[in-house]
Amino acid sequence: MSGLNILRIGPAASVQDLGRPGLLGQGVSQGGAADPLALAEGAALLRQDPGLAALEMAGMGGEFEATGPLRIALTGAPMAAALDGEPLAWNASHRIEQGQKLSIGAARSGVYGYLHLGGGIATDPLLGARAVHLMAGLGRAAQAGGQLPAGPDQGSETGLALQAEDRFKGGELRIVDSFQSHLFPEAVRARFAATAFSRGSRANRMGVEMVSEGAGFAAAGQLNILSEVILPGDVQMTGDGKPFVLLRECQTTGGYPRIGTVLPCDLPKAAQAQAGTAFRFRWVSLEEGLDVQDKADKRMRALPGSCKPLLRDPAVIRDLLSYQLISGAVSADADPFATGETL
Repeated sequence: MSGLNILRIGPAASVQDLGRPGLLGQGVSQGGAADPLALAEGAALLRQDPGLAALEMAGMGGEFEATGPLRIALTGAPMAAALDGEPLAWNASHRIEQGQKLSIGAARSGVYGYLHLGGGIATDPLLGARAVHLMAGLGRAAQAGGQLPAGPDQGSETGLALQAEDRFKGGELRIVDSFQSHLFPEAVRARFAATAFSRGSRANRMGVEMVSEGAGFAAAGQLNILSEVILPGDVQMTGDGKPFVLLRECQTTGGYPRIGTVLPCDLPKAAQAQAGTAFRFRWVSLEEGLDVQDKADKRMRALPGSCKPLLRDPAVIRDLLSYQLISGAVSADADPFATGETL
């Protein structure tokens, strides 16, 4: 079976897919990739199912050796990548041969980069998914000496590139009312939207801290709030009124007040933000939010049609002669208008 041996790996890398929906009642949040859009981009580049598992690398990649020929794609936070020392394009798909070594360095922007294999990463599923969920004790982080086995690859196309959506510079997070929004006075909600935030130093797959100047954001009677169900995107306030945007491995219930919920299509911005990245929140109606999300879902489904052939420098293509360089030939002496018919 083809795959990758892990020679070196960053401290927060794990296999991720779309997670485990439907288990909140058993105390297990969905989990899955911090940036689901990156999964869809990798699937588009490899012409395969976006539900297949990939390796999520937080801040730092690693070094890998191919155990057989396979296709790969690189998406998410851009990282320096090379195959046997030759640079590889990000947001693109490539072919690797047995014994070749793939090196992935630190993130140049953003946080989470993704390494996809043709056929997906075929680790053993747990509770219906391959996503590692460290907070729930499902699976473990990737480790040097381990393997990333590839599943059956139904495709063969490679050498594709994609102009990925830039979601690594912060910006606007659209937010809708949630169960507890009414507990925050209108003046507090207005001040929340008018406040400039930046990503704080505390962040992981559970949530991202947002810091700002001035007073915190308190809800009325917040000490008497009962624990309720929590979902990714909820903006939860700590006791001192500091907001955290909750991500894919957030807890399933909690008693801290939540001022609203960030749209799913905007969550990758929060997940991919490096410390100090600037943000603002903007309230939108439920109707507007549903329309925005629907358009984002359609763009994601259309990603395969956005892939283009990867432009490469022939001077650095080692296997240049394996490509079809000429699709036809003509004679310089031939009459281009001759039909071959006798009149």
